[in-house]
Amino acid sequence: MDIFFTSILISAVYAVSKKKYILLVAALLALPMLVSIWSDKFVKVPSLILVGDCFGILFMAFMVIVILSFIFREQEVTGNVIYGAIVVYLLIAIMWAFVFSVMESINPGSFAIGEGQIEVGRSLFIYYSFVTITTLGYGDITPITALANSFSFLEAVIGQIYLVVLVARLVGIHISQSMNRESR
Repeated sequence: MDIFFTSILISAVYAVSKKKYILLVAALLALPMLVSIWSDKFVKVPSLILVGDCFGILFMAFMVIVILSFIFREQEVTGNVIYGAIVVYLLIAIMWAFVFSVMESINPGSFAIGEGQIEVGRSLFIYYSFVTITTLGYGDITPITALANSFSFLEAVIGQIYLVVLVARLVGIHISQSMNRESR
């Protein structure tokens, strides 16, 4: 999982490397998270993990904003626009996983975790976040506190609204493109 996150960080920073100021912000947000991920292998410092998770939230949110701004600037539906839309959905889910991880670190017991689950940490919350954003809801991990419940609900609503609005926009642009091509 750590290799996966490292590759996400490096790929994302590379993807925004065309504009210097965006590259700088992305690198500054990714670096503490990267240090947190790999230092955890050598030294167990809970506060360092918490700081890394907080920077993970900021990094993922920044990347979502950058990619969404690209998607909404485009006037034509291309493969890159579709890939960007998919990546945003996945980054939103990963961002929420970091939110849930921070929440559990600050207030242990925010979630009831069923027997046989992997240990509490990023991997568990990534699983929970993807189950929540897709509104699949297996029920093996349950929010207990009011804040955990509210954030879980918010993630599910954001995930569904994102899909509906973005798919409607992409379909609308595609139909408009098709009509313009036919009229030529």
